[in-house]
Amino acid sequence: MKAMGTGQAFGSARGLGRAVRGRSSCAAIFVFSALLGQLACESLTPLDTKPLDNAGMRYSSIKELKALHLTAAEVGEIAKVRQAGLTDADCVSLLQIFHGRGEAFTAGDAIASLHQSGLSESSVITLASMDQVGLGYGELQAMRLAGLSDAIVLEVARHHASGTPALSGASLGTLRNLRVDNATLLELVRRGIPDSRASQIIAMRRHGSTDAEILRRFTVS
Repeated sequence: MKAMGTGQAFGSARGLGRAVRGRSSCAAIFVFSALLGQLACESLTPLDTKPLDNAGMRYSSIKELKALHLTAAEVGEIAKVRQAGLTDADCVSLLQIFHGRGEAFTAGDAIASLHQSGLSESSVITLASMDQVGLGYGELQAMRLAGLSDAIVLEVARHHASGTPALSGASLGTLRNLRVDNATLLELVRRGIPDSRASQIIAMRRHGSTDAEILRRFTVS
């Protein structure tokens, strides 16, 4: 057999390279086309809003949620909120708040728990707008269950949101058990009294100090 010349060898190699590249390109195009097809199918799949129907939400409200680009995962979260007793309008407001921050709505359990602890609908919406229904919501829920007013819960949340000092939920609960009035506790939180001074306030109360005396003593943080 006649030996292949150098030029022929290079030509064969180039041809083989083109063939391999051609096959790779075809494979890449096939994969890309498959992905596009999958995305197209997903986008054409109707959003299942039956959980919202079952929760008692009106069709017009569901349309509002869809217009806000409600996702399949968010349907279940919104349904939890609606079942907890918040109104259709509240549900729409919550989705607007979260999407306005560029976040998916994942706080269904937190918001349902906060409302069921006694917080009003408007207070829950306010907490959501302050981004205070995340991991730390349990303290706020415990405060409400301890008999602290919505106003106190919201004021503590405002301090948390701004990173400023405030009495902790546990300290406020102890003071409440010592019959310190909610109005007095609210004023202490507004003044930014840090939790490091809670033991002093508790000691004063246990030694018979009145609300007025406590407020005179702890004027500023």
